[in-house]
Amino acid sequence: MPEATIIDGKALAARYREEIARRVSVLRNQGRPVRLDALLVDDGDSAARQYADSQRRTCEALGIAYRLHNLPATAGFDDIAGRVLLLNTQDDCHAVMVHMPMPKGVDPYEVQRRIDPEKDVEGVNPANIGNIVYGRSSLAPCTALATLRMVRSTGIELRGARCVVVGAGDVVGKPIAVLLMREEATVISCNVYTKGIVELARSADVLIAAAGVPELVKGDWVRPGAVVVDVGVNRVHQSDGSTKTVGDVSYEEVRQHAAYISPVPGGVGPMTVAMLLRNVVAAAEGGASDL
Repeated sequence: MPEATIIDGKALAARYREEIARRVSVLRNQGRPVRLDALLVDDGDSAARQYADSQRRTCEALGIAYRLHNLPATAGFDDIAGRVLLLNTQDDCHAVMVHMPMPKGVDPYEVQRRIDPEKDVEGVNPANIGNIVYGRSSLAPCTALATLRMVRSTGIELRGARCVVVGAGDVVGKPIAVLLMREEATVISCNVYTKGIVELARSADVLIAAAGVPELVKGDWVRPGAVVVDVGVNRVHQSDGSTKTVGDVSYEEVRQHAAYISPVPGGVGPMTVAMLLRNVVAAAEGGASDL
C-alpha cells in the first residue's frame, strides 16, 4: 500500500484565511470593523507570549483589529473575570478569548464561563458546548471544528462511517465526538484506559488521536485505508538534550497504513488558528460557526 496522503493543515488554513479576509473586507466596507480582544496574564510564559504575537500578526494581515490586554502575573480571579465582563459590554468588541495558562489558584472554567456566548470565539463557554451537543447554532470549539474540516477535506462520507476518538477531554475529545455525531457518523469515544483500544482503533474508518500521549497510536492500531487526524502536541526530550514536537501518532509507522494522515506540526495547529479567526468573523456578523 502506498504511503498516506498528507492532510496539509497549513495549505487548508491558507484557503480559509482568504475567505476570512474577504468577509472582513465586506464588513469593513459596511462600516463594521472586526475586533478580537485577547487576555494574557503575563507570567513570563514565553510560549503564550509568542502565540499572542503570532495571533496579532495574523489578525493584522486579515484586517482584524487585535487588542491584547496584558494583566500582571499578580492578577487574581476578580481582575481577570472583571476584564472579561467589561469586554462583554463593549459593542465594538466582537470576540473575546483568554490565553492560557491562568495563574495558580484561578480556575480557567470559571473565567471562560463568564465570556458572553456570542463573543466566545474559542467555543469554551459551557453554553456554546451545550448548544453543540443539542444541535443548535453556536460558536463551536476551534480545535474540534478544525479536526472536522480536516476530515472532510479527504472526501470521506461521514454519514455511517465508524469514527474512533482516542481522548475524551472536555475541550478537544468530547467536542470532536459530538461534531462527528452531528455528521451522522457512528462514534466510539475512548481513553488510554479503554479495554481493547487497539482493536477498536483498528476498526475505524476515521481515527482521531487526542489523548495527549506522545506517539500513542502505532501502525498496528490503524486499518489500511483509514483517515487519521493527529490532534496531539507534545514536547519530548531527545537523547542529545534537545526537544522535539510530536503528536499522539507514531507518524512514520502510521503513514504506511493510513490513506490520509495529518502531520505534527503543520496539521491541526494552523487549522485551529484559522477556525478561531473564522469564528471571530462569524461573531462580528452576528452568526454562529458554519459547521
